[in-house]
Amino acid sequence: MPHIGPARTDRLVQRFGSLQAVWNAPKDALRAVLEPRPLSELIAARGRVDPLRELERIIALGMRVMRPGDGLYPSMLAEISGRPSVLYVRGDVLPADDASIAIVGTRRATPYGRHSAERIASELARAGLTVISGLARGVDAVAHRAALACGGRTLAVLGSGVDVIYPGEHRQLAEQIVAAGAIISELPPGAKPDAQNFPARNRIISGMSLGVVVIEAARRSGALITASFAGDQGREVFVVPGSIFAPSSEGTNALLRDGARIVRDGADVLEDLGLSASRVSKARQSELLLDDNERQLYAALNEEARHIDELAEEAGLAAGQAGALLLTMELKGLVRNHGAQFYVRHLE
Repeated sequence: MPHIGPARTDRLVQRFGSLQAVWNAPKDALRAVLEPRPLSELIAARGRVDPLRELERIIALGMRVMRPGDGLYPSMLAEISGRPSVLYVRGDVLPADDASIAIVGTRRATPYGRHSAERIASELARAGLTVISGLARGVDAVAHRAALACGGRTLAVLGSGVDVIYPGEHRQLAEQIVAAGAIISELPPGAKPDAQNFPARNRIISGMSLGVVVIEAARRSGALITASFAGDQGREVFVVPGSIFAPSSEGTNALLRDGARIVRDGADVLEDLGLSASRVSKARQSELLLDDNERQLYAALNEEARHIDELAEEAGLAAGQAGALLLTMELKGLVRNHGAQFYVRHLE
């Protein structure tokens, strides 16, 4: 439904309480919230879509659905304006994936660009960061493969449904990513990779990341759209410099002129973000051992102390169960007990 985006969806959920309630709401009630065109789109969709059948399809395809407020919805993404109302996911998105770096660039990478992407992605993955990209040819694919090759985590954000892999030659790569991370889309199953989907997709790539590394981008490259979103979202923009004579570096060099941070390798990225490779790796290694309930509880934690009752409610757990899990995570070095049943994340 092209005229019912994230902002309208959030407004509808706030009004009716849930997506299910929105779907079942009377037309007159919807008319009080929606303008005529989006209202017509929603009514038409209700006539042609069977929600139960769609749910069965999602389950059959091995997907999960995440919404803002869910324990496993990426917390970095939840912060941005225009956050996706729904994410369709194959694989696992972990709370530690908040420590992610996006690597983007041209589909027609030169040997210099490919080597730069491979070096930076592998160094960041070895340091424990998740590498995010868009599964496109060129820089994207090199970054995904480099992260996988050193046993790291990588996430691919698509401009199609997660069951529609584009380009087709990356189907095997997509399955490897599912096994060591996730493929993600805000578009429903079956959605085609139409050109208009990709700029919106780029805001998710930057929104899930601490920063975006741009490697080789021409003057009109889609990677520049990702960099622009990153700036608007308060994320860092990093650039690998290129030749002033190369068309493939016109966009990246323009970003440098406009104040982006120059980087040569993964160490530069970590230093600029104030991250310690050993600290990130320790948190990642511990979190990979968490079960689903522990991950839900860990996702509810942050750097401000929260009471066990609040954490248990958000994670959908009984207080006694939450207490036992928090003790286990404290022993793993992921949680600090502040006393009086208040807890925070602990990554030192």
